[in-house]
Amino acid sequence: MLNLKHLALIFCLFFICHFSFAQLGFSHEIGIVAGPVQFRSDFGVREDSQTNFENSGVGIGLLHYMNFAYSADCNCYTTDTYFNDHFKVRNEISWNRTNLEHAGEFVDPSKTSADANRLRAHTGVAQNLDIGTQLEWFPLSIRSFQSYGYKFAPYLSLGAHFTSYSPKAKTVYNSPDPTVAFGDVFDAGNIYSFWVDDPSATYPINTNGGTTWSVVSSIGVRYKLGPLSDLLLDFRGQYYFNDWVDGLNHKLEYNKHNDWLLWLNFGYIYYLD
Repeated sequence: MLNLKHLALIFCLFFICHFSFAQLGFSHEIGIVAGPVQFRSDFGVREDSQTNFENSGVGIGLLHYMNFAYSADCNCYTTDTYFNDHFKVRNEISWNRTNLEHAGEFVDPSKTSADANRLRAHTGVAQNLDIGTQLEWFPLSIRSFQSYGYKFAPYLSLGAHFTSYSPKAKTVYNSPDPTVAFGDVFDAGNIYSFWVDDPSATYPINTNGGTTWSVVSSIGVRYKLGPLSDLLLDFRGQYYFNDWVDGLNHKLEYNKHNDWLLWLNFGYIYYLD
């Protein structure tokens, strides 16, 4: 479950920053984004193309921007500084969900062992709720873009998100009901044996959920649609400081990293005048 104390702290920090920047003068933008997600997890073989394409889902987000180039208070441009003309702060609440299954060499049709069948029977869901902030850098002038100096405005961004994750898992191995619901239905007889060969190893499946931090980086571009609206294309990488986000954390050779994802966003931005 979402840690309310952590969430309350984030909101407090957000409002402190919000009112601090408000003293400098800025305007607001709001938007919505959505698009396909590739979740890179412990399901399948990491960096295997079949795993990456099959373990794909969808994400959606609500955005709020602080635009320092223009002040809504006076309906005028702000002081012409490099920061004001090349940076925006992006605040976001987003959600993503991906259905997960094992793919790659260990479940190839030529593999007929009990362990291969255990992997084929094991599926899961990664679903995450994020709240966070990114600093976006526009190499071209934000003022010029707003005044139709050019139609495209590329940018780079870097930030941090607080994530509440709530994975699911199930197996139909030796199950009389192939439509078994998601739940904690794993035991020594139906779990991949190589995950639990070491008696001292942590049990590799945990769907209790929890919270973690993540670092987010994006490369994107805006297209000027109208005086108060832009279209957005954004390609994001997000790395979690936790390896339980997908509900699976085994210690085999092909599990060297924490969970992470790639997300291609398409969106619409509206300027609050």
